Amino acid sequence: MELLETILSNQNMNEAYLRVYKNKGASGVDGVTVDELKQYLKENKDELRQRIRTRKYQPQAALRVEIPKENGKMRKLGIPTVVDRVVQQAIHQILSPIFEKQFSEFSYGFRPKRSCEMAIVKSLEFLNAGYEWIVDIDLERFFDTVHHDKLMRIISNTISDGDVFSLIRKYLVSGVMVNGKYEETSVGTPQGGNLSPLLSNIMLNELDKELESRELQFVRYADDALIFVKSEKAASRVMKSIVRFIEKNLGLIVNTEKSKISRPEDLKFLGFGYYYNSKDERYQTKPHPISVQKLQRKLRQLTKRNWSVPLDYRILKLKQVIFGWVNYFRITNMKGVMKQVDKKLRSRIRVIIWKQWKIPKKQIKSLVQLGIPEEEAKGLTYCRKGYRYIGLSKVVQRAMSNQRLKKRGVPSSLERYLKVRTAI
Repeated sequence: MELLETILSNQNMNEAYLRVYKNKGASGVDGVTVDELKQYLKENKDELRQRIRTRKYQPQAALRVEIPKENGKMRKLGIPTVVDRVVQQAIHQILSPIFEKQFSEFSYGFRPKRSCEMAIVKSLEFLNAGYEWIVDIDLERFFDTVHHDKLMRIISNTISDGDVFSLIRKYLVSGVMVNGKYEETSVGTPQGGNLSPLLSNIMLNELDKELESRELQFVRYADDALIFVKSEKAASRVMKSIVRFIEKNLGLIVNTEKSKISRPEDLKFLGFGYYYNSKDERYQTKPHPISVQKLQRKLRQLTKRNWSVPLDYRILKLKQVIFGWVNYFRITNMKGVMKQVDKKLRSRIRVIIWKQWKIPKKQIKSLVQLGIPEEEAKGLTYCRKGYRYIGLSKVVQRAMSNQRLKKRGVPSSLERYLKVRTAI
């Protein structure tokens, strides 16, 4: 009972509310918004606590939503109600420090003071120490296939408070609403809930302990795990035995088609790629080509000519995307990539500005004001070429120089990269 009371304490519940409010997010099945949450808790907090204490509290089904994955498939998310989010967050805040003491130093996902960047740095350490054969384990629909009884058995080894134990199980079996119809959840811990990341780490910590007991080098970020060995023979042996452990002991499904033995140059981990720098005689990282393609695709969406928004708004959105992407990949070597990104972006921005001038008379006048001789301005305006030609033309590049675009606020991915780059 002591653990439950710690979870339900004023301080912990208030902190949970503030976290949920800060994260915003969509409403659950009851339609209550984050902005309405404060008033609801003010009126019902004591009753909510009492229902939890007496085990009468029943979480509502999560709202099923799907978002596209980069492979074209859909990722299923379960959005809890805002009240359930607060309760889950309150549980998470108390249980997380308890389980943190048990977690592996080689686990980096959904943990305090840990990051993707740290996982990548550790993977490079292993590669540069000679562990150049990688067992890449792909867990099929991990969050949808977690075995409830196995998970609860693991939790019971640490948590003895029956009320907390019961509350966690209620969340696991609370179900989902799909297109207005209720569906049971006999397995899985739906992505989207505040508890889900912690529960996934509790489950996969069993894998971490197994790998550590075998003295294997590994890096895990959530359900993404790489095991590093020194030979193909060892990799093959580890692959077979670890797949057997995962399926037999954890009750999870390994995607045998996607799980593979890789060399560093073939890896894609958390959006990063790897290559051997012969000059420095060591492995280094780069943004994986697929990650670069995703960035380019997003920038194209934000620079569509038929998107009728002010240029200032476009620039704001471009900055958000570019700064976020560059900050994420700041430990990689990508000057060349950033130069190409900037070149394409500036060309598209020039076309947008050109199109805003609309009529030939305005186009000629604007070019002249930017220092282009009138005859050259007329020649470009009446050349009957497409927008791509206009954006790449020397005349437009002189008129809307890189410096002028910078002054206008157009972000440079290269400049951002050089500013935040972290050498490793």
